Parts: sequence; structure tokens; C-alpha cells
Amino acid sequence: MNKKVLVIGSGFAGLSAATALADKGYQVQILEKNDQPGGRARAFSADGFTFDMGPSWYWMPDVFERYFQSYGKSVADYYSLERLDPSYRVYFGAQDYLDIPAGLERCVELFESIEAGSGLKLRKFMEESAYKYEVGIKDLVYRPGRSLLEFADWRIAKGLFQLDLLKSIRSYVHQHFQNPRLRQLMEFPILFLGGTPKNTPALYSLMNYADMELGTWFPKGGMVEIVEAMVALAKEKGVEIVTSSPVRNLKVATGGHISGAECDNATYTADIVVAGADYHHVEQQLLPAAYRQYSPQYWEKRDMAPSSLLYYLGVSKKVEGLLHHTLCFDESFDEHAAQLYDHPQWPKKPLFYVSATSKTDPNAAPEGKENLFLLVPTAPGLVDTDSVKKDYLHLLMARIKKLTGENLEHSIEYQRSFATSDFVSDYNSFKGNAYGLANTLRQTAILKPSLKSKKVNNLYYTGQLTVPGPGVPPSLISGQVVADEIEKDYAKALAV
Repeated sequence: MNKKVLVIGSGFAGLSAATALADKGYQVQILEKNDQPGGRARAFSADGFTFDMGPSWYWMPDVFERYFQSYGKSVADYYSLERLDPSYRVYFGAQDYLDIPAGLERCVELFESIEAGSGLKLRKFMEESAYKYEVGIKDLVYRPGRSLLEFADWRIAKGLFQLDLLKSIRSYVHQHFQNPRLRQLMEFPILFLGGTPKNTPALYSLMNYADMELGTWFPKGGMVEIVEAMVALAKEKGVEIVTSSPVRNLKVATGGHISGAECDNATYTADIVVAGADYHHVEQQLLPAAYRQYSPQYWEKRDMAPSSLLYYLGVSKKVEGLLHHTLCFDESFDEHAAQLYDHPQWPKKPLFYVSATSKTDPNAAPEGKENLFLLVPTAPGLVDTDSVKKDYLHLLMARIKKLTGENLEHSIEYQRSFATSDFVSDYNSFKGNAYGLANTLRQTAILKPSLKSKKVNNLYYTGQLTVPGPGVPPSLISGQVVADEIEKDYAKALAV
């Protein structure tokens, strides 16, 4: 196979697609806008502190293992994993928290200690979630969403009610648990999907299975270790990665066929193009208007996942009261969600998340110090200013002091922020979203933007704005799915 493929973007989806296509015999080049591969999963170091810039949770280890095994490799060939125990801490108020233990049996004990009878209910909940995980993550997410016939499967028909596609995760959780804390614990993983418990199908209780049964892990050296592993494998397969090369224009010939991509200093030819960059940007900015399959109105009507206000902080002391992962749920989830989705605005009393990888990896910060990554989910499209960022940092420091007793504001010796405008400038992200499309029922499977352009015959898409959806494992799977579709399409063309 001598056809040349250009992949735009080197995030998880782009690297995955490029490696799969190179393995199938295609000549593959990746054009990366930034000066290092990884997309949102880049990393940086400053003043002795090291920070993962984006994804920080390592869930679904089986997906990563399956990926590397498809090339005769193993995760262990590239990086080491450590299971976190406790998995994470959740604050509900000042010095009021729960540490979520590693392993289902200990979670059952924890639930039972909070609400009599809930331990047995958790077992039943997990049995049902395991089925959803088996069908969802090991089957449905590998389907390209190009035809309803893909879902004419006896397991789906038979398991329609077991999959709970028409029930919300909120109603599903509430029918099992009464205690508000337990409900919040079971609803929390939906934050990874960019939706609310009220509008996300209960199918995604599979995330609870990923959480409590499969566990929370840490790749030693940080999440960037996954990127470095995928880059190494891609290069081994012959993929060429060209960094600092933002694509400015896609050259489309009469009849709807891309002949190449124009960057600042070079033009690259292609037989096939895979857009692993932001779908909206590629379609609405890089393609001539006549070859865009979706209108601006279509995009405006999409339910987007949140953006994020991020802080990377280097602290001059060790911080008590925080674990590797800490969730601060001391304010109303529903009030924050309403300010994300219903009435977009800067949240008044936000929930937020803190990651301190230096709790697990001593190399992430100088001795006696801590690196902190803070994340506040925010509505996409908000205007961020230096004043806003300053005010929210002060708010978060006050909240951490209230929850843990730690006064950190005067111990910050390094700080950097990242918000909506940065997601736009660094990733061409639509409205500055951080996670892609919200996983609502009307944006599931074939109802997502198609992975294959209907107007350009050699243009494909991969990543969090198409199938299967947002998150690190789905993005990795998305690249494999699009590579398989390209192979099928071109095999059919040769047969004809």
C-alpha cells in the first residue's frame, strides 16, 4: 500500500490513527501545530516542577493494553503503572471527606458504613455496570457510527433495557442509593463525559465499573509517558511527525478530493487526510465553503462539553489534606451544572479538582515541595481575562484553606494558568471546549458528526468531536476505528 496519508494533529486520536494506518502499509505523516506531540496531553517543566497539561486520570487500563497488544507490544514495554490507593479523596466540607479505596470489596464496606443495605446494592449496580462495560467499551465504541445497521445486533436488542439507553444516570443512581454523598460519588464520573447526570444515558454507569472495579492508576513519570510511548510506537511503524506546522488550508480539487495541506513553510501532498485536530476548525476554517457538510447553525446547536480554567502551581512546601486526586464537592453540583449548560456564566460557587502528582512521583517537584494542578469546569465560550483568573485563584486558595486547613496562597512560587482562550489558541478548540461533545443521547453513535466527510471523498475525522466521544480511551479507540474504515473503503475501491 503506497498511498500517502496526512494526519492533522498528534493527540491520542491522531497518533492512534497514524500508527494503525502505518501498520496497514500506508505512508503516514503527522502535521502537528505545536512544538511537541500529544495535543492536550502535553507536559512542561518550570522551576523544577513538572506538569501534565491536560488529562490526569488513568482509567480503563485494559483499553491501553489492548492498543499496544494489537502491535505485539505491552504497556510494560513503555511505562510502569501504579494503582492508587486510595483512588481519590472527595471533600464535602471543612475536614469532611471520604477516601475511596482501591477495590470493589472495600468500596462495598465503605458504602455499607454510610447507608445500611447500600453495600449489596453496590454489588448489583456493579454487576449491571460490568455488562455495560463489556458491551459498551469492548464493542459499541469500536463501531464507526456510519449506519444504523451496525447496531442491528442481538446483544443490543436483547440488552436494550440492561444498557439503560433511555434512562438518565441520575434516575438510575437514585433508584439504587438514598444517601446524598453516595449519589454524588456515583454521579461524579459523568464529569469525564462532559455532560450532566440528568442528560447522560445510564449506559455510562460503565464509568463506575471503570472507577471502582478496574481502578485508578498512575503511569510513573506522568500521563505524558503514554504520549511518549505512542510516539515511539508510531515512529517504529514509520510515521513521520512534523511539529510546529499548523495547517492553514486544505487544497480541494474539483470533484471533492483533497490533494494536500498548506502549512506556513511547506505544502504536503496526500491521497488521504485524517483530521485529528478540532473537527469544527478543520471543516469550517480549513475547507472551502462548498465542501463543508455541516452548517454554522448545526455547530451552534451542538451540546458542548465544558471548557476548563486550569492552574499549574509550584508550592514551596508539602501539602497535607490533598491526595494524588482530590475532588472538592463542598458546593452544589446542580447549581454549578446550571451555570455550565443552562445559563452559561462564570460559576459563582464552583466544584473543582486538584491533582498533586508529586504525592506519587517525587520527581514531579523539588524535594519538600508540591506540584498542584487545579481544574474548574467552565462553560465553553466564556471570555477569560487576567482579572478573572486572579479572582478564581484567590477563591480556590480560600476554599482549599477551608477544606484542608492549608494556607497555600503565600507558598506559591510558580504559577501558570490556562483557560478558554488558550484552548482556542493552542488547539483551535471550538468555543474553547476542553472535552468535545457532551455525551447526550442525541449526540451518541450515528448522531455524532460523521467520521467520514460526505462532500470530500478522501477526508476522515477522528477524536473527541466524532465517534466514540470524549476522554482519553475513547480518543485512542477513535484513531483505530477510523484507520479500519479507511482500509475497508479503499479495499472496496480497489475491488471495483
